[in-house]
Amino acid sequence: MSDFLKRMKESAKADRKTIVLPEGEDPRTIAAAQKIVAEGLANLVILGDPAEVKVEGARVVDPKSSDKHEEYAQAFAELRKKKGVTIEQAREQMNDNTYFGTMMVKMGDADGLVSGACHSTANTLRPALQILKTAPGTKLVSGFMMVIVPDCEFGQDGTFIFSDIGLNIAPDADQLSEIAIASAASWKSFMGTEPEVALLSYSTKGSAGGDSAERVRQAAALVAEKAPDLACDGELQLDAALVPEVASLKAPGSKVAGHANVLVFPDLAAGNIGYKLVQRLGKAEAYGPLLQGIAKPVNDLSRGCSADDIVGVVAITAVQAQMAAKQA
Repeated sequence: MSDFLKRMKESAKADRKTIVLPEGEDPRTIAAAQKIVAEGLANLVILGDPAEVKVEGARVVDPKSSDKHEEYAQAFAELRKKKGVTIEQAREQMNDNTYFGTMMVKMGDADGLVSGACHSTANTLRPALQILKTAPGTKLVSGFMMVIVPDCEFGQDGTFIFSDIGLNIAPDADQLSEIAIASAASWKSFMGTEPEVALLSYSTKGSAGGDSAERVRQAAALVAEKAPDLACDGELQLDAALVPEVASLKAPGSKVAGHANVLVFPDLAAGNIGYKLVQRLGKAEAYGPLLQGIAKPVNDLSRGCSADDIVGVVAITAVQAQMAAKQA
């Protein structure tokens, strides 16, 4: 277990939050829940059939028969009335575990939600955006992975943020700049050290042409305007971003090259492939996709996740909930 995950678990135990897991039908969720309860990481609510979901120490709720069903339906109909949602439609929507779980967070009956083991990112994000909305000042919701590579001299002792790896398929320059700034804030929140952000490309400082490289260069310029105190540079090839010897050749004078800890990929394809390569071939811990920009803690899972991955994301979500409570 990495030092990062140990720290997340210790923080989660110190002030236990209530986390809802909507995917009670998934065996990995049940295995994870048993570990979470045993370690005392969170107060768990699992959504599913109490006759089938058996986890001692966790509360199991069937949305269809819950005494909160009508209250949540009424509140959801009010939230979505401008979109034409009727109370009948709202009642039907509350039969959906993810919508019901997200309403638990909205209504203060849970502090955070973790889903995605057997549902797509869209199934997790849609109710979060409809019900919880975006955090104040947020222009763009994005997703990142906390990636911890064993025996790695790069990043912060092998720890990185990779983004966006889950939501924005082909971000333009302005969106890339927003992803970079949000990811830097996430790094600061979780790691407590200064982020050093590399906007990645196949080109370093104009070494190659093309629309993609130009878009990354524009994004770097926008970050410099929006957050002038942020250590951010681009466009940088991955080796220039991480390896000091390469950085000195390709990007001399860069304040980030050679020691980046936040890696912003030029598009979703690169980010998603990149983190999975590192996870599978480098035997890295990879937690997420963690969502940044939602008003309350909601996090996604890769459908290829393990039970231990779910445990890690629940611990991280609990820490996010602690942070949110301090800011409230």
